[in-house]
Amino acid sequence: MDNNKKFWQRYAPIYSSFMKGADKEYEEISAKIRPYLTKDMKVLELACGTGMFSFQLANSAKSWEATDFSENMIEEAKKLYAKKDAIAGLSFSVKDATNLPYEDNSFDAVMIANALHIMPEPEKALAEIRRVLKEDGMLFAPTFVHGEGVGFALRTGLIELFGFKAFLKPTNDEFAKFIEDNGFMVVEYDRVGSKIAPLCCMIARK
Repeated sequence: MDNNKKFWQRYAPIYSSFMKGADKEYEEISAKIRPYLTKDMKVLELACGTGMFSFQLANSAKSWEATDFSENMIEEAKKLYAKKDAIAGLSFSVKDATNLPYEDNSFDAVMIANALHIMPEPEKALAEIRRVLKEDGMLFAPTFVHGEGVGFALRTGLIELFGFKAFLKPTNDEFAKFIEDNGFMVVEYDRVGSKIAPLCCMIARK
């Protein structure tokens, strides 16, 4: 098991608690994504973690397959789901974003949140996303981007002490170019959150 996966396996039980501070940003991002979803859409979510976006958005689609490469993350997501009202069409499973088992042109939309920057080879994930997306399919890729000031540097350093590693550290505009360089047309991208923990709400189309 590679070190990246070991990190997420280890911290899966506390991930939801750790991310509580980002609830406002996640709600804002969900509000931006929701208008692009329709009740006849089949959506694949990669790197779903414990289902923070899954639970907010799955009701807006026909089916929502939430996946993560960490078995422990999926286990935690299922535990949280068991405490909630059932959401028709929502399922959780273990999948590798860089080696998906689905046929070409299988999904109307793919979501991958806060993951591309921590993948050693994010281009592989984007290539797989393009493959499984239908023509004109949507990509939702909200991702932490490079912030500003001493606060951002301290936060980044502290997280890295725990073993977290970011392989991609783009600014908002650099992330948009990265998405376009990998075969997508950017529809809109907005920065949300603080200077210490900024997120790029990336919405693109195949």
